[in-house]
Amino acid sequence: MNKDFNKEKEQEFNQAKKKITFSLRGKNKYYYAFQCALFEKNIIKWGYDSYATKKSVASEGLLFNEYSITLGNYYGHDLKRFNDRKEMLGFVIGFNDAIHNLSGTTY
Repeated sequence: MNKDFNKEKEQEFNQAKKKITFSLRGKNKYYYAFQCALFEKNIIKWGYDSYATKKSVASEGLLFNEYSITLGNYYGHDLKRFNDRKEMLGFVIGFNDAIHNLSGTTY
């Protein structure tokens, strides 16, 4: 059972990692990848700004760069820019927590 769980988590990680353009390492890499995937789902459900509507994110997707979150591709519309990846990941986690607290949903 543990093998199946690890295999499933690795598949989820690899799927989420496709949208992250920098390397994730260490014991928190699965957590950060999950948070980025959840962020994209939250943007699709709730929207973000006038440009990144639910429809545009659903069709183009998000890309998580070291200094920005962009719509569609590396040079797409910047949803938000950051000084470094820690700041970006902190924003993503905070946004997800805010949505969680406001909507009362579970992860």
